[in-house]
Amino acid sequence: MSTELQRLSERAKADRGWRFTTIAHLLTPEALQRAFRGLRREASAGVDGVTAKEYEKGAEERTNALYERLKSKTYRAQPLRRVYIPKETGKLRPISIPSLEDKIVQGATVELLEAVYEQDFLSCSYGFRPGRSAQDALDEVDRTIYRRPISYVLELDITSYFDTVVRSKLMELIGKRIGDGSILRLIGKWIHVGVIEEGRLLVNKTGIGQGQVISPLLANIYLHYVLDLWFEEEVKPRLKGEAHEIRYADDGVLCFQYREDAERVLKVLSQRFAKYGLTLHPEKTRLVEFGRNAAQNRARQGKGKLETFDFLGFTHICARSRKGFFTLQLRTMRKRFRRSLKAVSAWCREHRHDDVADQCAELTLKLRGHYQYYGRPSNCLALWRFYRAVGRIWHRWLSRRSRERSLIWPDFNALLTRYPLPFPRVTRPWASKGSPA
Repeated sequence: MSTELQRLSERAKADRGWRFTTIAHLLTPEALQRAFRGLRREASAGVDGVTAKEYEKGAEERTNALYERLKSKTYRAQPLRRVYIPKETGKLRPISIPSLEDKIVQGATVELLEAVYEQDFLSCSYGFRPGRSAQDALDEVDRTIYRRPISYVLELDITSYFDTVVRSKLMELIGKRIGDGSILRLIGKWIHVGVIEEGRLLVNKTGIGQGQVISPLLANIYLHYVLDLWFEEEVKPRLKGEAHEIRYADDGVLCFQYREDAERVLKVLSQRFAKYGLTLHPEKTRLVEFGRNAAQNRARQGKGKLETFDFLGFTHICARSRKGFFTLQLRTMRKRFRRSLKAVSAWCREHRHDDVADQCAELTLKLRGHYQYYGRPSNCLALWRFYRAVGRIWHRWLSRRSRERSLIWPDFNALLTRYPLPFPRVTRPWASKGSPA
């Protein structure tokens, strides 16, 4: 962090009520160049068709010219390019890709605003923040349920969050901390800019364009005020027992000691969200009995098997250790498991005629990436299932390289000896001492 941003951060931390009115001058040529260096070189191009690799030739001169346009207020945001990616449900998720120079300016603005908002964001928020990750959020869920008297978990799911944010409300909330007109105008340009789809310019009245560099920060700012601060300062003091929030972007769980508290919060939460244009998904938002006493309580009430909840790709399960102690175990969600295998199968089908060594190298990268995210101590069985399934998929598509002769298993096993796939491995430690997760 530069000296100027460090001072800005210190001021924000010292006075949580301070409104910053002159910070646009920190969008310097150096800040723009840092933002450009932080872009992924293989990222898709926007409507301008310019990639980071192309822009790199003469990048310093180009960013200096971009700075002059910002300084003279002649900078114009370009429309977003709309693409779609498949969701687990089979539907398509719209992604809005900005032009390269818009990415650069947004990146520099994110660096500037993070210096302020990282002092404001609460510890319960983990998504798209420096030094925090989904694994940290999962660890916090484990510690909270294992160490605190938690008996109920409210699994939150906001319907089409990025597309339903009310822009006027967002700008009003940002205005609590940021009073610099230049910065506010830039944000206004980015959230109101149209989308190019099939050659047509479409303009929506709500949403913040998922896919823009600045969108995750804006999403965090919105939920910081709408949910985090409200839950911490207004809700928790009125509850009978303990309550804890863990949020990663628009995914989150609320943990409660008492059911009556959880039901009260669920009721008022819908009203709170409606005030800001948000809606809880009626099927994916669930209140489940969960914790160290869940098994005894459900057995006493004759309710049958224990409930589970999903968070960040893992199904969370109440279990007992070999010594009979309560543990929280995580398993790869079935939908995520099937989606990952489907992606591997599609790749193997497309590249089945490639050199076997090249195929092995790519599958190795895919497996290691899977282990890196899902390699939690209690998830070993699912890791091995994934490893074996990838081997079967590879065998199936290698067998289809020729119509005359399929690859029999002994030959495939011999091939694996020469081109081995990496075995599963645990990549995360236990989240809390004495608590297998």
